[in-house]
Amino acid sequence: MRRSFRFRLLASYVLLTAVPLLALGMLFYQASLRVVTGQAQDNVYEIVRKNNQLMDTQLRIVDQNSMALFTDKELFTLFNELDPSNQADLLAADRQVSEVLRNYFAWIGDVYTYQLWTSYFTFGQQLPQGDPTESTVYRAAVRAGGKLVWYPTYDFADVFGQPDFAQDNINFRYLFSATRVLDFSYLSNSLLRRLDEDVERPVLAISFKFEALNALFSGSLPDRSRYLVLDEHNRVVASGDRTLIAAVYDEPWVEPLQLAGTGKTRMTLGGERVIVCFDRSQVTGWLSVVITPESALIGGLLPVIRMSTLLLAIVMIAAALALAYFISGRITKPVKRLTAAMRSVGEGDFDTRLPVGPGDELGQLMLHFNRMNDRIGSLVTEVYETRLKEQEAEIEALNRQMNPHFLYNTLNVMNWMALEGDQRELSRMLVCLSNMLHYTSRREWRAVSLSEEVEWMNSYFYIMQARFEDKFTVQYDFVPELYACELPRLIFQPFVENAILHGFEGMESGGRIVIGGRIESGMRIYEIEDNGRGMDAASVDSIVNGEGASVGIRNTRARISMQYGERASVEIVSEPGKGTRIAIRLPV
Repeated sequence: MRRSFRFRLLASYVLLTAVPLLALGMLFYQASLRVVTGQAQDNVYEIVRKNNQLMDTQLRIVDQNSMALFTDKELFTLFNELDPSNQADLLAADRQVSEVLRNYFAWIGDVYTYQLWTSYFTFGQQLPQGDPTESTVYRAAVRAGGKLVWYPTYDFADVFGQPDFAQDNINFRYLFSATRVLDFSYLSNSLLRRLDEDVERPVLAISFKFEALNALFSGSLPDRSRYLVLDEHNRVVASGDRTLIAAVYDEPWVEPLQLAGTGKTRMTLGGERVIVCFDRSQVTGWLSVVITPESALIGGLLPVIRMSTLLLAIVMIAAALALAYFISGRITKPVKRLTAAMRSVGEGDFDTRLPVGPGDELGQLMLHFNRMNDRIGSLVTEVYETRLKEQEAEIEALNRQMNPHFLYNTLNVMNWMALEGDQRELSRMLVCLSNMLHYTSRREWRAVSLSEEVEWMNSYFYIMQARFEDKFTVQYDFVPELYACELPRLIFQPFVENAILHGFEGMESGGRIVIGGRIESGMRIYEIEDNGRGMDAASVDSIVNGEGASVGIRNTRARISMQYGERASVEIVSEPGKGTRIAIRLPV
């Protein structure tokens, strides 16, 4: 049967149009699927990492505060002198220990209980634990020998041998704990005192409900996502499925994740394609795993892409003869814009928006692309805000842990002066110490003026000069413009203390400290210089790397870095026999 030329021309044009369109549609579909799926996977992985970092930030505070207990003089004296056989003494000691622990841990969010365990008494908050020293939690702390142990979520009734609670729905049924053996010591007149050999070392136990970890994940994950927090033996620390808590999750696909530690992968679980994102906690070593079905991330977009491609093909074939140029332009240009927009999104530009044209399929596709981009942008913003909150929490934690070592040394100095019997000098020192305490105990650790910092330093120097019998002199050399700028509180003290206690060691007199500052190229440069014995290059490198630095120096550098970022720095220049110069650079 002969076909007309018009029919053959139309058929040829339709064929030539349909094949490229089909190929273009498949490529577009695959590219869109890869870009959207990859971006969604990256976002879920970032959420998992940020949740782990938030958890680590809070748990590090528990670690740091528990380390501070090692040198708590009040607890040292109490346990070194306590008679375990005297019930009245035990009850009095329990009240005293509870108050000390409350000061360290009550303000930390999500902490459920804080206790000190001994074989003869449990100090702090009371739970029906029987003898906790018979538990695996206690034995794990003893084996660690003073290192903080994070014990994964356990069944309270089982671990503490309380079968009466096995069937009860008690709110502390599942806990996870941080434990540490406390071998108390403190510095007395330059001598380190330790607990007597016959004194039992208590075990600190800080416990959390497992829901504390669930709160991190429950509101931040995409719909239909599941999550697990596993220890190194695949015991479930936290999960949205309560029946899994404290059980061993022995699925074979978990082992490669434990070996890798962090990352993202795709697999099929239960006949469903899923995205698995995982990351290991730097504090506990526990692995956070989030399982998200691919359909939950891109399911709403796939039908739109498929339908748009099909309808575009039909429209192109039907109108090819009369409107080829017009329709090709109407389709090609939006596709190019959409591809360019997806490329921009793939490169991290989430502000890319496409103008939504008429309400046809391309218009709907662009509308859904814009909505998708809005959602991705919202997820990125949430992650960014989470990071900001984490940094604020770290700054607040660093500010609150200002090392009281120099105040303790000051009290020792005043005690020494009192023993010498010079009451008028002691009165002056008490006034100076009062000013120092008032300055350091303000509720808000905001930045202060240079004048306030210098006034505090004067009080500090008066006491130290009295202690060391005018062994050194102090000189200030600040340019006037610096008095209009604010700076972090106690920024000079750790370096000055280091110069007095170590730099002038072995000198009877002639020590000199010069504290000055200037402005150069938009930077404030504060310098602390002494003519002490100096340090060799290895000692300077040790302090710069944080290994040999005192807690005060590490704390000061951390606060500067948190508040001012990478532009701020602390430089140490020193040579043996030629003194030391510290240069602190802060942006104006």
